Amino acid sequence: QVQLVESGGGLVQPGGSLRLSCAASGSIFSMYGMRWYRQAPGKQRELVAGITSGGTINYVDSVKGRFTISRDNDKNAVYLQMNSLKPEDSAVYYCNADGWISGVYQNYWGQGTQVTVSS
Repeated sequence: QVQLVESGGGLVQPGGSLRLSCAASGSIFSMYGMRWYRQAPGKQRELVAGITSGGTINYVDSVKGRFTISRDNDKNAVYLQMNSLKPEDSAVYYCNADGWISGVYQNYWGQGTQVTVSS
C-alpha cells in the first residue's frame, strides 16, 4: 500500500511560480511511475506530466517549457515546478503512482492540492 500526500498548492498571480510536492510512503517508491494530473471544474482529469521509474519524462503540450517534473527516490518524493503560470492552469492537482509490483498492477492517488492562478 502506498499513500500519497500532495502539498504546495495555493493562490498565485499570472506569471508566478509554484512548486508542488508529493510525498509517498513505502519502501519501493523507485519502482513506481509517477504522474501529476489536474482537474478543473467541469473538465475531465488531465495528465500534466509523468516520470517513469527509469527517469523518462513526458509533458502535456500546454505545459512544455513551463513545468518541470522531478523525483527524489531517496526522499520518496516527486515534484512539479510550475513557472509562468496562467489562469488556465488553475485546477486541483493530483499525484499518481502506478506500477507492476510482484506481478500485481498497483495504482494510487493523492487527495489533491488546489492551484489557483488569478490576479
